[in-house]
Amino acid sequence: MSERVTFTSKNGDTVGAALALPAGGGQAPTIAVIHEWWGVNAQIEGLVDRLAAEGFVALAPDLYRGVVAKDATEASTLMTTLDRERALADIEGAVAHLRAHPRGTGKVAVTGFCMGGAYAFAAACFIRGLACVVPFYGLPSRADWSLVDAPILAHFAATDGWAIPEKAEEIQRTLAARGAAMELHIYDAEHAFMNEQRPEVYSAAAAALAWTRTVAFLRQHTA
Repeated sequence: MSERVTFTSKNGDTVGAALALPAGGGQAPTIAVIHEWWGVNAQIEGLVDRLAAEGFVALAPDLYRGVVAKDATEASTLMTTLDRERALADIEGAVAHLRAHPRGTGKVAVTGFCMGGAYAFAAACFIRGLACVVPFYGLPSRADWSLVDAPILAHFAATDGWAIPEKAEEIQRTLAARGAAMELHIYDAEHAFMNEQRPEVYSAAAAALAWTRTVAFLRQHTA
């Protein structure tokens, strides 16, 4: 079960987070989980727990500083007013915290969902030495793809008016032209298909397949 902890952002701020540890006392690979536009809610805490059950030290930094959106209007406001540079500093601090964690092996991956997927892509560009990056249906507002030095596994939905799958294919082509690897899967599903708390868009089949692929990819690149 996840617990609430704090770590230090790259800019020196104290940031809250949800942390879950794998069973036992040995060292394990680590992963930063970047939340959706809702914040660090029960669904994100559940994902952290699931990753710990798969053998990872999992940390979800709270980019909203303790606020959880009550509805889509509030979530949209929180996302659009979030200071991008501060958020990136928080993610970099989370990665540094995981690299130094006593249960960690020093290998750190980053994943994210929706807004967090966009920030996961951004992390692939500005944080050096990540083991791998796994964005879910998110697109960064800007990115320097020439800086990517980690393998990427990206999950997108065929029916998505925000994280448009054609844009993901464009990123894949750009990275391939630079000799960088990006595995891309597009599912017959809607945006946020991994979120079981939203039955109107959740797809059990797509979520199960994406999860299996993600865990295999993480294990491959953090071993």
